[in-house]
Amino acid sequence: MGDSVEIVEVSSRDGIQNEPKVLSTAQKLELIDRAVGAGVRRMEATSFVNPKRVPQMHDSEAIAESVAKRSDLAAIGLVLNAKGYHRAVSAGMREVNFVVVATDTFNQRNQGASTADTITAIKNTVGTPAERPVRLGISIAAAFGCPFEGEVPLTRVMEVVDAVMGVAPEEIALADTIGVATPRDVSERVSALRRAYPSVPARLHLHNTRGTGIANAWAGLDAGVSALDSSFGGVGGCPFAPRATGNIATEDLVYMLDRAGIKTGIDLDKAIETAAWLEEQLGIRAPGQVMRAGGFPIAQAA
Repeated sequence: MGDSVEIVEVSSRDGIQNEPKVLSTAQKLELIDRAVGAGVRRMEATSFVNPKRVPQMHDSEAIAESVAKRSDLAAIGLVLNAKGYHRAVSAGMREVNFVVVATDTFNQRNQGASTADTITAIKNTVGTPAERPVRLGISIAAAFGCPFEGEVPLTRVMEVVDAVMGVAPEEIALADTIGVATPRDVSERVSALRRAYPSVPARLHLHNTRGTGIANAWAGLDAGVSALDSSFGGVGGCPFAPRATGNIATEDLVYMLDRAGIKTGIDLDKAIETAAWLEEQLGIRAPGQVMRAGGFPIAQAA
């Protein structure tokens, strides 16, 4: 385990995509500003998906136009298919994260295609690293379990990883989309990924649906991931996965890592402030815990 880790903030994409209240473009841009002010340097800013299916992402091009001008933030656009990829590139995104689901049933529900068809679309769309105009990451969704097919064997996950590695992505992520992983699962799957492709940075996207998210983050660090996704307040979820609630909370993750001496570059107090602000904008009670308890040691009143 290293002495630092990159936190990729996902609140302006995964964090708000499943909430009933649709934030305005101005609110989203303020969220991004607040994230940068807290020390976030890499962030999933938006996703280029069908706004009829995910109305919370109705303004992807407007968000992209703003973040593409920033020198203080590496902004990521998430895509599910070739159309989304071309939209992201045309909008000026400098990094794109292409998602493929490890199971056919979920991939069909999420993207309207089989897993194999999505992999083929990736190969036919992105070109070689020398040809493409963006940094490319690929996420394997439901890499720890599927809401429709149940258990996902490690062999299946690695089959998908092997297939997408043919396009030479700059990063690969394993996603616990429905929050079913345990630390043992994370250690097993991240270790398998690192053994197979040691030169490719590994990222981990976790949900805290069943309370194991923070423990899984630690297991991922121990197994060699270089980046962890999280969301202010722990808000988030997938619109197409039943009961897929809650990312791990950025402020909870930062608290744990700070106390363990692992650097993130994120200010805990400002992360807590941003989580409270986002909770107010969404009109919900966010599931994050450190935003209620605060950091430690706690400053004593004079």
